[in-house]
Amino acid sequence: MSKLFIAGEVFHGPGSLEELKNIKGKKAVIVTGGSSMRKSGTLDRAVAFLTEAGIETKVFDGVEEDPSSATSLKGAEVMSAFEPDWIIGLGGCSAIDAAKIMWVFYEFPDTDFDSLIKPFSVPVLRNKAKFIAIPSTSGTGTETTGLAVITDREKGVKYPIVSYELTPDIAIVDGEICASMPAHITSNTGLDALTHCVEAYVSNIENNYADALAKGGLEIVFDNLKEAVNNPTNIKARQNMHDASFMAGLAFNNAWLGIVHSLSHQVGALYGIPHGASNAIFLPNVIRFNAQATDRFPDLAKVIGKETAEDLAQAVETLRSEVNNLSSLKEFGISREDWDKNLDYISNNALIDPCTGFNPRVPTLEDLKMIYNACYEGLVYAEEPVLG
Repeated sequence: MSKLFIAGEVFHGPGSLEELKNIKGKKAVIVTGGSSMRKSGTLDRAVAFLTEAGIETKVFDGVEEDPSSATSLKGAEVMSAFEPDWIIGLGGCSAIDAAKIMWVFYEFPDTDFDSLIKPFSVPVLRNKAKFIAIPSTSGTGTETTGLAVITDREKGVKYPIVSYELTPDIAIVDGEICASMPAHITSNTGLDALTHCVEAYVSNIENNYADALAKGGLEIVFDNLKEAVNNPTNIKARQNMHDASFMAGLAFNNAWLGIVHSLSHQVGALYGIPHGASNAIFLPNVIRFNAQATDRFPDLAKVIGKETAEDLAQAVETLRSEVNNLSSLKEFGISREDWDKNLDYISNNALIDPCTGFNPRVPTLEDLKMIYNACYEGLVYAEEPVLG
């Protein structure tokens, strides 16, 4: 028997932010990032809707990209003083992911961050508050996943905190909120959603629901990402990408991910490479690597009118170029000396990343190093020939 894990209630479509005025409660803390939600007016609208619902609101802002465990602890302190019964993550995935871990620390102040790293170790939540996720980017699908990615700055490691306890109670998927998203973020996050579709479909967990959502999400991304990048005020394209992100998140929440994410988590933490950008660099070569162990890639290729795993890898490379994303890690300014110095460290961390356990092909440390090196140079990954 399997169970489908999804946000408790999902409101989607342009203008769905207004559903906040129907929330029942007393106090809410809104967790958000820098200033984009304030500048766009979305934060003020959210506060106004909550006020209309009779809910007193406090804002915790300034969550950084790749949020840290320290930021989550600070937010939890604010929550402990204010005592909300709703926690709302508003903005990009960083704000929502940070809000999820603030929620854990708010309900369990004595929890140690290291105790959360092991998958499915978050204690039972909803003793003090419930959670609402309102994304402003169309990529991670965190509004419907039991996942939060948090960085330990001292160790230089990104940790995916995995627990179905973190799945939001309410998701609001409003494409209008994305209209102010810059082109490079639209591109990065859209390629992240694409990666979720591919990795969920070929993971070692069989799930018919996830398969259908992954295929559907992949088709929407290929049909809409370029338009959303080039014409940001096209609300139909924005909503389509927002829906695709949610569908991809729902797919991987039930089938999980693979080594694209394991590899990306490390370069994001150590070098600050945007997550979607690194995913888009790794994905084609990981398709080539995994094609040796699964025959599922042609199914995805057919969705976009192609035939083979290699066709799919090349289609990803073409889309990556069309939405102005880089094709190698060294283009981010990483010197060869610095790369070689850290290669063993990031490869080891990728090997033990929780996502590696769901990859369709079991990689060795040397496999990961080979993929890393190919992607550093922007080369096509190929299996080393076996000498007879």
